[in-house]
Amino acid sequence: MSRLNTDPNIVRPDDFYARLLAVHEGRTKEESDALNARLILILSNHIGDPEVLDQALDLAAEG
Repeated sequence: MSRLNTDPNIVRPDDFYARLLAVHEGRTKEESDALNARLILILSNHIGDPEVLDQALDLAAEG
């Protein structure tokens, strides 16, 4: 069974977070929501493994 990696794994996470915030600047709520949806689909496609994606969905649903 594939396992979702929940250990810290982003190089320079603060830089990534700043970039994520910056890409939303100047966008409406609807534009930001659409950007987030596209990002989710792009990264989900990159992951590809349905077991890992199911685990991610379950974890996100828990809040």
